[in-house]
Amino acid sequence: MRHGLADHCRSTAWWAARFADSFGAGELAYAVGLFHDAGKASCEWQDRLALVDGTRARVGIPHKEFGSRLLAPVAGAAALTVLGHHGGLTNVSRMRDVLRSPMDVADAQTAERFWRAVPEATAVLSGRSLLPSAWDGEDAWVREMRVRMLFSALVDADHLDTAAHRAGLAGPQVAAPTDMDGLVALFEARRHERISGKATEIGGLRSEVYQAAVAAAGREPGIFRLAAPTGLGKTLAQAGFGLHHARAHGKSRVVIAVPFITITEQNAAVYREMLDTEGRSVVLEHHSGVRFREHDEDGRSEDAADRWARLAAENWDAPFVVTTTVQLFESLFGRKPTQVRKLHRLANAVLILDEVQALPARLLLPILDGLRVLTEQFNTTVLLTSATQPDFESLSVWNEAGRSGARLNIREVISEPQSLFTRARRVRYEWRLDPKPTWQEVADEVGGLGQALVVVNSIADAGELYRLLADRRADVWHLSTMMCPQHRRGALERITERIRTGQPIIVVSTPLIEAGVDLSFPVVWRAIAPADSLQQAGGRANRGGEYPDGGLVVIFDPAGGRAPADYATPSELAVSCFGPAGPDLDDQDALAGYYRQLYDRLGLDNQTVNRSKETVGQTIQNNRAKMDYLAVADGPEAGSGHRDPKRAFRMITDDTVPIVVVDDQHQHRIESWLAELAAGTVAAAAALRELQPWIVQLRRSTAARPEIAGLIDNVVGDLGRWKGTYDWNPSTCRGSGIVTTMPETVF
Repeated sequence: MRHGLADHCRSTAWWAARFADSFGAGELAYAVGLFHDAGKASCEWQDRLALVDGTRARVGIPHKEFGSRLLAPVAGAAALTVLGHHGGLTNVSRMRDVLRSPMDVADAQTAERFWRAVPEATAVLSGRSLLPSAWDGEDAWVREMRVRMLFSALVDADHLDTAAHRAGLAGPQVAAPTDMDGLVALFEARRHERISGKATEIGGLRSEVYQAAVAAAGREPGIFRLAAPTGLGKTLAQAGFGLHHARAHGKSRVVIAVPFITITEQNAAVYREMLDTEGRSVVLEHHSGVRFREHDEDGRSEDAADRWARLAAENWDAPFVVTTTVQLFESLFGRKPTQVRKLHRLANAVLILDEVQALPARLLLPILDGLRVLTEQFNTTVLLTSATQPDFESLSVWNEAGRSGARLNIREVISEPQSLFTRARRVRYEWRLDPKPTWQEVADEVGGLGQALVVVNSIADAGELYRLLADRRADVWHLSTMMCPQHRRGALERITERIRTGQPIIVVSTPLIEAGVDLSFPVVWRAIAPADSLQQAGGRANRGGEYPDGGLVVIFDPAGGRAPADYATPSELAVSCFGPAGPDLDDQDALAGYYRQLYDRLGLDNQTVNRSKETVGQTIQNNRAKMDYLAVADGPEAGSGHRDPKRAFRMITDDTVPIVVVDDQHQHRIESWLAELAAGTVAAAAALRELQPWIVQLRRSTAARPEIAGLIDNVVGDLGRWKGTYDWNPSTCRGSGIVTTMPETVF
């Protein structure tokens, strides 16, 4: 059944306006929705549509330029949303090129056809500016973000209406407003059940943190900071803050973003236990590793919960969202419709950034500015949680007076965090920097312990130490990204069980274990690293106060140790600011001083007139000010039609390729999914989602080496199938994953 142009434009306009009402741009959103497909009224487009009807071919005739050209006189730069509603936001230069193209006879005929189909559209072009009065006089970064949010409302409305028509529905299916009173009551009841009968010293501190979070939730919206030691229940405290704050201030949803997929999965499971009920899904987990089942193994269609999760993930139409910081910020500074359509859900929401110390320093200027704009212009409340809170106020985007003329006011959830850190101290630190121990010396000492964790900075170091320890005892486990996610989960389950039952165990891991993984060892060895990583590693020692004598954290500088290049400066500062004779790593004043020195050494706020000497963050901010969405997302022009991706907004800079590991226990299913991908069938997208647990991201330079390339069969695009050695024992859940001889530093 054909989808009428007038019906589609009106529906898109209505829903776009509804979405944008939350940030005061409803009338403008209605206009861009009404005009976004005006170009499809052309005879040429309609004739081509009739020709390809019933086939899988595209119409292939541009139509977005027409609507943007009509709207530009009354919508200004907001017309970029119409121009980009299929391919993505571009820049004002592209808009100027479109406007320079004069209207011809065919365009006039298209306009007449559109007016006849949608007569109310003529009133939109009455000459009055459609831009809300609040947009007048705002700085460039606010305007840039307003257009992003408007674009999000448009493309989400467009996608929802099209999907509803294809499904034979009367209109878009959108979740009803959330009953926050009910969610808070359920959360509190289940939390009470969870903590009952656990009266311990650590339990008392956790209760103190939780009560402080709930009390802070009643304060006025803005930016909040929760600084609390590891192991004191931030997972529940931040959710409690989000739900209570949403109820108190009429917020539409809670969005929690964490830096690693492993933590996302772990936290989402906790929140589902707290909020989901039989027959009703509340918590949406959204990241690159999530699989949304469309058909089960017997060929039956997806159930209601799976369908809800798959559809809600496209636009975060859920009361409680758990995602990654990569997904969040690459959407916030992206330009493609699939990335950006969820952004309008951040307006009038509670946004919680967990383990905020893991945000990449090179991108802090745009990230912090974006958060400030969300809070000041879009009624978003932001909560920053970490045991190692960075001193963001030392950077210009938070240190200077804002758009209202007032300085940024950060509300502390814990009024005197140092007292809490002192009372919660459960470990002592021992520094082994000179002489530098060899890996053999580390293995000899650690190998004599009952239970211990060793965290090193590179995959190569983890592999070397794991082999040395595995040669002398059988209870050694390895964790790194050379293992596929499915096997890491299996290893963590086995590790957790052995720790819980008091069995001997040594774990060698890259830093992926440091944040959010709920494991507790009596002894932790940590290779020298940035101060926040050292303290996070300390959070895996005596985490719950299980060891009466306290935990021990040994900080060592291994001879021949390898680490990412960007570890050099912060590791050096960690030694100079804390070191063997310095203050404790949880000293809040010393930590703030460490971050101030770090940001200064990295030159994040350097003032320079030479654009070639700008930091990446400054380049992104300058391109945002010019409303050059292409340059922000893909990098500035670098000549010969190329762009420089190193100066684009990229949360992850490592250039990797996805490699599928064919697990013997699941070989039939994996091979079937690979065949779907290779054949390009309609089930290919679902197959790729199903393969996520068996994909290892291998550095591209490693994959290109002749001896490694010969071990990879190309499937489709960059996706390869691993034929080489994969170290894994399914009966013990031990192994180091993909085996290469290339030193790696990817976590």
